[in-house]
Amino acid sequence: MRIAVLTGGGDVPGLNPCIRSIAMSAWKHGWDVIGLKRGWEGVLEVDPTDPWSLENCAMVLDKDAVRGIDRQGGTILHSSRCDPRATPDGDQTQKVLDILDALKVDALITMGGDGTLRFSAHLANMGRNVISIPKTMDNDVFGTDYCIGFSTAVTRSVAAINSLRTTAASHERIAVIELFGRRSG
Repeated sequence: MRIAVLTGGGDVPGLNPCIRSIAMSAWKHGWDVIGLKRGWEGVLEVDPTDPWSLENCAMVLDKDAVRGIDRQGGTILHSSRCDPRATPDGDQTQKVLDILDALKVDALITMGGDGTLRFSAHLANMGRNVISIPKTMDNDVFGTDYCIGFSTAVTRSVAAINSLRTTAASHERIAVIELFGRRSG
């Protein structure tokens, strides 16, 4: 079994620990794990007929690749905001499927927000093995109770608000604070 992992959309805390956990769990089953670089945009830049292009769009997620990443922010796979169905060249779903086939991917694990998850669901509806992990500091992905990135966003926001509260009080002022969250909260 060969699993590919992809991160898409904006950055949130917790992506690297999730990537590491996926890799470690897969190894226990004897499965190979690769990371697709730069989300769907990175996948679309690949020429499936060019071995060099295929090799450089992905990285092997072995023990050396994931050692210590759980203590780093961001994602070692990098990310992008891209919907392969809505590119200047039109719907690129078939190209994504061709690239996954060329990479011999049996299952795909995607981490992302609405856009990444919508395209992942599209691939699943086409019969591909896809697991999607919602990640957004907004915590607004329908059907989920909790998304990667939400807890850290709340914790850091509370700390910032507490710091600003004392500054505002010192100057006998009020502070208006706007946070991420779109329509949630």
